[in-house]
Amino acid sequence: MFGKGSRKLETIVGDGTRVAGQVSVKGTIRIDGIVEGDVHADWVVVGETGKILGNTFTRGMVVGGSVEGNIEAKETVELMGKASMTGEIHAPKLAIAEGAVFDGRSRMKGETGASESQEGKVRTLVPVKGATGAN
Repeated sequence: MFGKGSRKLETIVGDGTRVAGQVSVKGTIRIDGIVEGDVHADWVVVGETGKILGNTFTRGMVVGGSVEGNIEAKETVELMGKASMTGEIHAPKLAIAEGAVFDGRSRMKGETGASESQEGKVRTLVPVKGATGAN
């Protein structure tokens, strides 16, 4: 689940626990309770009973529960089968399992300039029947 050089699980927000305010952790945090505020950590794991109501800034994240806010990940975001995500995801890699609910937008890192200049310009990749190359 975690890449080279990742740290062991260091912080747990248990089921039934509610944290209000910004959370900043060196290493990995597992959330099985509720965090109302932004989360800053190397790695974030949201268990099936976990919920984040705020933005997350991380290297990588696995979501099994619920997130309402934006995710900014340097490496990867994975939405498991029971995950519910509302907001924007900015990450170079995104995996969404069957059954997960994602209501928002996703963007790959580094594409902001290219996507904004291409917005509204749709190219058809499959030839349209009866269309010709001449105008």
